Amino acid sequence: MSEPETGVAPEATPFLRVVRGDPTPQELAALVAVLASSSAPAPAARPVPVWNTPARMHRHVLPHGPGGWRSSALPR
Repeated sequence: MSEPETGVAPEATPFLRVVRGDPTPQELAALVAVLASSSAPAPAARPVPVWNTPARMHRHVLPHGPGGWRSSALPR
């Protein structure tokens, strides 16, 4: 049988380790902040609404032939 869950996480290897020197707590906090911000996903680009696209300012060739006047009002 497996051991019951005690709510204590098993020991993990540290993500960051100081190899040389004696950094201050402020220096370590700055380093952690830089690393944390670099791993955040970039904000998604906002989509341009269809009603505001510059292509709507251009004139379109109207369809010709039977039913052309009817299809001229349909969205492209």
